[in-house]
Amino acid sequence: MASAPATSGVRNYAIVTAAYWGFTLTDGALRMIVLFTFFKLGYSPFTLAFLFVLYEAAGIGANFIGGWLAGRYGITRMLTVGLTTQISGFLILSAVSPSWETALLVPWVVAAQGICGVAKDLTKTASKSAIKVTEADAKGANANTRLFRWVAWFTGSKNAMKGFGFLLGGALLELIGFRPALWLMAGALALVLVGVVASLPPMLGKAKSSKSMKELFAKNRGVNLLALARVALFGARDVWFVVGVPVFLYASGWTFIMVGGFLALWTIGYGVVQAAAPAVVTRSPDGLSREVPAARWWALALALVPVAMAGWLALAPPHADFVLVAGLSIFGFAFAVNSSLHSYLILAYAGSEKAAEDVGFYYAANAAGRFIGTLSSGLLYQVGGIYACLGGSALMLAICFGTTLLLPLHAQPMGAPAPSR
Repeated sequence: MASAPATSGVRNYAIVTAAYWGFTLTDGALRMIVLFTFFKLGYSPFTLAFLFVLYEAAGIGANFIGGWLAGRYGITRMLTVGLTTQISGFLILSAVSPSWETALLVPWVVAAQGICGVAKDLTKTASKSAIKVTEADAKGANANTRLFRWVAWFTGSKNAMKGFGFLLGGALLELIGFRPALWLMAGALALVLVGVVASLPPMLGKAKSSKSMKELFAKNRGVNLLALARVALFGARDVWFVVGVPVFLYASGWTFIMVGGFLALWTIGYGVVQAAAPAVVTRSPDGLSREVPAARWWALALALVPVAMAGWLALAPPHADFVLVAGLSIFGFAFAVNSSLHSYLILAYAGSEKAAEDVGFYYAANAAGRFIGTLSSGLLYQVGGIYACLGGSALMLAICFGTTLLLPLHAQPMGAPAPSR
């Protein structure tokens, strides 16, 4: 009988992970479909970035309120809402016609992307909150180690699926076209939705929720600092990855399929490293005393990469595309370890009673970083090319490193005074 909760927890973890895989596969495909479709129509780098702005901005509110909703109404219901919203976004986007005037086409795509952004972050918050809930059913001597493994596998496998999604998006666009691709993905998500409703407990993760906005914002010091570091970390990635990298490679003579294939391979490799992060980072019995210093060192290492890349590019302009690919590979390894560490630390710092709210607050910061990075990517590339994007990345990573230096080495309950140093 004692093993029943643990068995149930593992089963729910597996179901949530599989559902999020399906969601992420189509979400990655959507990005490539939109980016390549509108690049071929002649839109500028800044306009391409603008198409994704509401997608990222909507995620800020969706993550924040999603954590509160998941605690109040249950994770299963929020997964259902997220999947249903994504299907709606696909169908609305499929109504777009290239013959429309720009004044109608761009706002329509931005709005549809905004709906998909809400869907993505509602689903992400619910899914990652489920890890804390299901892991709590299997407490034991190795709870922290197991939590790190579960988070790393979930995050890494999710990003690998996103990479396959990039490849899928390019292939679907090439083989069946814009509208049929969106219809096919909407149908696939409908099957995932049926599986979630039929397989998960309706009230999974339902817990105590905040009763006021003041209480909702009252996070502990670790959560607040980690959220700030996350803003800078993901801004530093997207400031050159969203628009700068694909446009630069295409301008260097790469085809759309080559660009999509590289981004797919990079994201898959990034996911593999994330999943393997527990083997790279030395673990501690308390779950923080070694992990926090590791986050600091990895943040510093990552901050040096875009600086080194800018210097390397200046010395090898005839082979700039090779330099970018090699540099991005190094960046991806260090970024993956940083991201996996952060994803673990938020659950280590999160309060058990309101884990979904803490996770939602943290991923709202994640979405804010993506929003800043996405908008900056198009703007900086248009103004100063790939060098400007790398400079923006280095600046954000310096902020990330500085913030990790302030992270507490011990979990602190909400409302408790900060420990003396």
